[in-house]
Amino acid sequence: DYSMPRPGETCADFGTGCGTIPLLWCARSAPQRVYAVELQEEACELARSSARFNGLENRIEIVQEDIRLLKDNRSIPRSLDLIACNPPYQPDGSGQHSTQESRRIARHEVACSFSEIAASAGALLRWGGRFFFCLRPARLCDAIPALRTAGLEPKRLRFVQQRADKAPFLFLMQANRGGRPGLSVQPALLVESESGGWSEEMLRIYGDYKEGRT
Repeated sequence: DYSMPRPGETCADFGTGCGTIPLLWCARSAPQRVYAVELQEEACELARSSARFNGLENRIEIVQEDIRLLKDNRSIPRSLDLIACNPPYQPDGSGQHSTQESRRIARHEVACSFSEIAASAGALLRWGGRFFFCLRPARLCDAIPALRTAGLEPKRLRFVQQRADKAPFLFLMQANRGGRPGLSVQPALLVESESGGWSEEMLRIYGDYKEGRT
C-alpha cells in the first residue's frame, strides 16, 4: 500500500521472494511492467508460477539476479519509476542466524547490505524516481546516510506500531532520486484499534486480501 505504483509506471521489487508485492501491485494498480528481482532459485520458480497462474507473465518479469550486480549487468532497464524492497532487517554478525539458507539470506545481510541495495536503486531509478523500503527503527540512523550516498533523498517517513501506547517496531520510508532535502514525518500506522481488533486503516489496506478478494 505504501509503495503502490501509479498506472503506467515501470517498477522493480528487490528481493521479491515468491512475488507477492508485484501481484498486489498489478491487482490494485496498473503498472506497465514489474521486474521482480530475486536471488534464490526456488523462490523465483514460485514467483513465475504465481505470475502464470494469474495471467501476468506479460507484466511481471522474474529476474534471478544478485541485487548488487543489477547496476552493471543491465538485467533490468535503467530509468525506473519506482523500486521497492523489504530488505534483511539484521546486519550480518548480529542476532542468531537461521540454519536454513533461505531464511538466513532473508533475515541477515549475508547476501547484500542495505548500502548496496540503496546503491543499486539509485543507479536504476530515473531522476525523481521513488525508492520505498522498510526497516527496524534501530537502523534509521544508518539508512539515511546510505541513501544520500546513493543519491537518494529521504522524503517520507512513517512508523508502524502495534498500538498507540507501544513503541514502533518498523518504519516505512520513501526516498527520491535527486530529491531536495526535506523529510515529512507522517502519523504512525497502527496495527490494532483501541478495542484490540484491526485498526480501520489496516482493514482498508488488508481487508479484501484477508477475505480472498484482491
